[in-house]
Amino acid sequence: MREISVKVLVIGGGPGGYVTAIRAGQLGLDVMLVEENVLGGTCLNVGCIPSKALIHAADAYGHAMAQATSAPFGLRVERPTLDFTRTIEWKDGIVGKLKGGVTALLKRHNVKTVRGRAAMLDGKTCRVESDTGPQVIRAEHVVLATGSQPVALPSLPFGGRVISSTEALSLPSVPQRLAVVGAGYIGLELGTAYAKLGTQVTVIEAEDRILPAYDAELARPVARRLKALGIDVITGARAGGLSADGDALRVEQSGAAARNIAADYFLIAVGRRPRIAGVGLDQLDLTMNGAAVRIDERCATSMRNVWAIGDVTGEPMLAHRAMAQGAMVAEIIAGQRRVFDKVAIPAVCFTDPEVVTVGLSPDEARAAGHTVQTSLFPFQANGRALTLGADDGFVRVTARSDNHLVLGIAAVGAGVSELSAAFGLALEMGARLEDIAGTIHAHPTLGEAFHEASLRGLGEALHV
Repeated sequence: MREISVKVLVIGGGPGGYVTAIRAGQLGLDVMLVEENVLGGTCLNVGCIPSKALIHAADAYGHAMAQATSAPFGLRVERPTLDFTRTIEWKDGIVGKLKGGVTALLKRHNVKTVRGRAAMLDGKTCRVESDTGPQVIRAEHVVLATGSQPVALPSLPFGGRVISSTEALSLPSVPQRLAVVGAGYIGLELGTAYAKLGTQVTVIEAEDRILPAYDAELARPVARRLKALGIDVITGARAGGLSADGDALRVEQSGAAARNIAADYFLIAVGRRPRIAGVGLDQLDLTMNGAAVRIDERCATSMRNVWAIGDVTGEPMLAHRAMAQGAMVAEIIAGQRRVFDKVAIPAVCFTDPEVVTVGLSPDEARAAGHTVQTSLFPFQANGRALTLGADDGFVRVTARSDNHLVLGIAAVGAGVSELSAAFGLALEMGARLEDIAGTIHAHPTLGEAFHEASLRGLGEALHV
């Protein structure tokens, strides 16, 4: 059995893990990255990237279908057809290109990579079962970046027609019927995409409304669009097991008789949980925060020189959070003084319309003891939104009433995910309403709604 000693050992090659390794390599550290499957993790291979590719393809097909039956701005096309096999190949091609880029970057920065299953033996030692045989890696610093995995329901274990988001991104054909359990961002993103591709979609949510992690004001435009797309949404309901023949889902709803929802596939999208099992974390003396590894403001665990980043540390489970944490940990190991400030971590829901939030919601700000004011500018009064034919939504700014310090920004509308950088920068820089109002925003753009919402908070709105 081979034994290798390195300065830094990174367990997991997802966004957090590979960024940690790249940054450590840039800083001249001797680093090794261990990944069980393929580089890029969930986000690149079966999450963020392929889902957005599928969503884009579905949007294009949906627009073409709409233009075959109506011509709101004079454009009419013949009824389009879809070669779903080519769609999946196109999606996979994007993933492959980006995966190759990650491999090249790791090589450029002298990161040693090992493909195999890692199992920690103690806080300094890891055994890896690789294709070339077992090897032991000893490290001065260990970074845990094992990510997360879909949550299964006891009554609906994964397998056959019961699928997770992973299988939903590589179906052999567009299903005629799809039942989605969970109306969070994963369920609605994929459910909406398949509805645009022609699938009859039913969404079952245990809470009393969709997107329960977002405030109701942001969810309403999404709910309107779901209805327009013909998606059947059942709230306040719980999914039981499948029928005896396995082609229908039993749905129980308070105050109503149980019913069966027939479908070709049953997508379980009720959340994700930290990936703890199978990597030997039970051999470590780690303090846990529920199912997640507890960390401090430097991503340090309860064990000296053992660090944890990304989804394994719990919410928010976002790739960009993991990447920021990973770069910081590499710099700390290299001797820099750093702490993680999570004031501005954008969260984006790529539904139709999109939803983006940064910082505190109005209720969260009040709960934190602030006296706040909120100001909202609708896209119905925004020229760019009107020219895009997508004017449902708004930008909302939450600020302190006394000094106008911006505490949170949110938007719902077509393409608002691209505003997340401006929102995050405003919070990171400690902007006040006057700072945003005093910044000239290009016309015509969706970003003008950010400007106008801030002007409105000052009682100076110009276009509403």
